[in-house]
Amino acid sequence: MKTLINQTLILLGMFFLGGFTACAQKDQQKQVAKTTDHMEWNKLTKEEEDVIVHKGTEYPGTGKLLNNTQEGTYVCKRCNAPLYNSSSKFESHCGWPSFDDAIPGAVLQIPDADGMRIEIVCAKCKGHLGHVFIGEGFTAKNTRYCVNSVSMNFIPKAQKAP
Repeated sequence: MKTLINQTLILLGMFFLGGFTACAQKDQQKQVAKTTDHMEWNKLTKEEEDVIVHKGTEYPGTGKLLNNTQEGTYVCKRCNAPLYNSSSKFESHCGWPSFDDAIPGAVLQIPDADGMRIEIVCAKCKGHLGHVFIGEGFTAKNTRYCVNSVSMNFIPKAQKAP
């Protein structure tokens, strides 16, 4: 009888010890994910979040970067990753800033769910930027990255990008 009680106590001890260890591992995993999710992202306004996170679109002709002609770099509003150089910006008269080239590796192209357009997102944080159109003939590169101003910040050439 004494042996049965000892075995039961040992089993109960192992059960509780295993449960505590598993909980501690889960808490550590959550902490790491939380840290990496928010470490590099900037706080967004409601309008910025509607476009960058929820894939919205700003009204055409309203973006603060639409008519910007300064030299510099356009960076992601969410994570500060460089996206476009001012030398690739051109006037397409579409109502949004247009670029015929992205900084290599900075922008990902993803087919829209409707299959009609190709969405562009920041390669670093996957924030929505706009859409890319090929074959319109606006520039020699025959590409138009149509980008929401609200998805970007502009860093003038005199300043260094973050």
